[in-house]
Amino acid sequence: MLMDDYDPLKGRMLSILDKDGKVVEKGLEPKIDDALLVQAYKTMVLTRLADEKAVRLQRQGRLGAYPPTKGQEASQIGPALALEKGDWMVWAFREMGALLLRGVPLWRLYLYWMGNEEGSVLEGDVNVTPSAVPVGSQVPHASGIAYAIKYRKEPKVALCYFGDGATSEGDFHEGLNLAGTMKLPAVFVCQNNQWAISVPRNMQTASPTLAQKACAYGFKGILVDGNDLLALYAAAKEAIGRARRGEGPTLIESFTYRMGDHTTSDDATRYRSEEEIAYWTARDPLARLRAYLGHKGLWDETNQKAWTEEAGRMVEEEVKKAEGHAPPTLDDVFVHTYATMPASLKEQLELHRSDLPARKEG
Repeated sequence: MLMDDYDPLKGRMLSILDKDGKVVEKGLEPKIDDALLVQAYKTMVLTRLADEKAVRLQRQGRLGAYPPTKGQEASQIGPALALEKGDWMVWAFREMGALLLRGVPLWRLYLYWMGNEEGSVLEGDVNVTPSAVPVGSQVPHASGIAYAIKYRKEPKVALCYFGDGATSEGDFHEGLNLAGTMKLPAVFVCQNNQWAISVPRNMQTASPTLAQKACAYGFKGILVDGNDLLALYAAAKEAIGRARRGEGPTLIESFTYRMGDHTTSDDATRYRSEEEIAYWTARDPLARLRAYLGHKGLWDETNQKAWTEEAGRMVEEEVKKAEGHAPPTLDDVFVHTYATMPASLKEQLELHRSDLPARKEG
């Protein structure tokens, strides 16, 4: 079992692929269907292109403040790849890749960052919560969802993403304490991208790893190479299986790197060195998985060119759809809060609408 062999208290990091896409732990290489592997890589490429487009849109004034996801594609998509239909995904604000893999339309994500609450309205049964921008606030929500799953005796799991900065928040401790105490079917993925805005990882905690914090709550933790999709998938697959069998939660520390700014309001060059960026650029998760697929004969330069062009067209189409959507109104404050609007809120909505003509005239 990975959780036993890679005890975070021993400081070992699970890594299956090296930076050149070669398998270094053959006995741990997970069995993933070739088509699913290719889908994962294509989603990573789409995420990178969509992310770069979002930054350009913000610079042009067509998008609000936006959190770039460059460098963390494997950290997001690896765990999400291990989920099954019906499982829940609870995200923070930098998980575009996982959202796209789970079936959330890209144009909805663009719409959200354009300031339109319709961007959080998801059709179907994707089982994805809205974004939680206040740091760490989604962690107790994930434990609450997991508690409901256990109470209803459903064969589901709640997967929750957050950053290393969230581990300094009370919400993190409360959420994990509840999950451990109640032995909830939850998997917590800490995307340790080394920086909480301008605060480095070594100023977040004196703990050698973030994964070992799970020990204080009575459940398993594991440190994983966050730029290695295979390692993340393998760790998440085991953790999700344990949760589904009623064996309790797991904390996965995904050791990765934010290659861009914290948000488009940030300038990372003020606190990061060129040497640091160069070190992590050489460990780009896209290049690593692409090389691995090439070694397996599943991907080549022709595939890369064709998919990059197709994904680029998809991104442009999704931008047009988002920008062509109806603008937000004050009704959004009322209509997207509850599945069934309570009488008190209906009364307020009616008052707002009746008062609107007078306000426009004023």
